[in-house]
Amino acid sequence: MAEKSLNPWRRVFLPFAAGYYLSYLLRNVNAVIAPDLTRDLAVSAADLGFLTSAYLFGFGAFQLPLGILLDRYGPRRVEAVLLTIAAAGCAAFAVGTNLAELALGRGLIGLGVSACLMASFKAFSLWFPAERQASLNAAVMAAGGLGALSATTPLAWALPLAGWRGIFAVLAVLALAAAAGIFSTPDRRAAVSRETLGEQLHALGGILRSRAYWRFAPQTATMSGGFMALQGLWAVPWLINVNGATREAAAVHMLLASGAMLAGFLALAAFVTRLARAGLPPQRILTAGIGVGIGVLALIVADVGATRLLWFAMGLVFSVTNLSYALLAANFPPHLQGRANTALNLAAFVGAFGLQWGIGVLVDVLGSFGLTPREAFRWAFAVLLLMQASAWGWFVLGARTRAGRRPGASADRVAP
Repeated sequence: MAEKSLNPWRRVFLPFAAGYYLSYLLRNVNAVIAPDLTRDLAVSAADLGFLTSAYLFGFGAFQLPLGILLDRYGPRRVEAVLLTIAAAGCAAFAVGTNLAELALGRGLIGLGVSACLMASFKAFSLWFPAERQASLNAAVMAAGGLGALSATTPLAWALPLAGWRGIFAVLAVLALAAAAGIFSTPDRRAAVSRETLGEQLHALGGILRSRAYWRFAPQTATMSGGFMALQGLWAVPWLINVNGATREAAAVHMLLASGAMLAGFLALAAFVTRLARAGLPPQRILTAGIGVGIGVLALIVADVGATRLLWFAMGLVFSVTNLSYALLAANFPPHLQGRANTALNLAAFVGAFGLQWGIGVLVDVLGSFGLTPREAFRWAFAVLLLMQASAWGWFVLGARTRAGRRPGASADRVAP
């Protein structure tokens, strides 16, 4: 009777949505505080890229074991424990005095929030009917969009009042509160997998060896990972050094990009099924959206002006990349789809980590050859543009290869 009277929207959705809100806020917080970190710690661009991307390393490195843990122990326990680690990471960052201490704190934060989205998807599949999954997934992504919005102009307003150390102290308290809220959600034993650990690992290996995975992974690493690298750190230094914006103006650009991302998630939830019925399937939307995104980055690199419009378009396009998760999962039987999603998430965060650090390294190297910061950033972003275009070409080529196969001959489907 207690389960029947339960309001899963209030008791399940809201706590997990709060966790993902915090995850996205923590992912992007360093973009606005980057000038303060550079001043207070006297770090180079490469050091700043490494420091910020430590979050992405901790997050991405845990994606494969995360899928197994969610299947074995359920989302409530796994995410609550991990969020306490995120709280410890925030506290360590708040009191850190050198690059190594801050990088450790940042890495713990990434590890601690690594389950926030995937645990939400798992919890929704347990508590809500199948026909509500798309809208719930979009709604929790919108909660992440609100977190991204909070890490722009609102954070810039709070920074002079509390300082970056005070902000991370507050975030540590919020992470503990989110952990307590998620641990208080109801449990369902259906969350526990009946597969042995060996069977789970074998199935995961099959996903990582599949042709379907390697069709989506490069594009996800460069597009999703690239946007996270820019949104989480390098967009603000780009706007300041290349476009001559103030930090406040750069934060407004990020506010627009995050708002566009939020609008994109909501639009996909409302219209993607209708568009598919009208003859425009998700794969075609993804392919066209990525192509537009590459064009937008090309215009940003060319410095053609209209910067607010271009960064708004960049955020809008990023929302389309999330269609990759459902498209990849469709190649696998239901009991493997959670692990397929975490494997693709690994590609996104490996890409984000490498690109966020790599852009900083490249800017420093180019600067050592006498290039101005403006020139160095333009070359670094041009390298990212080339990588994205190559990955998109690989994805489009894969679509044509599949179209040329006989029905039923696809090598993408992985058996149970």
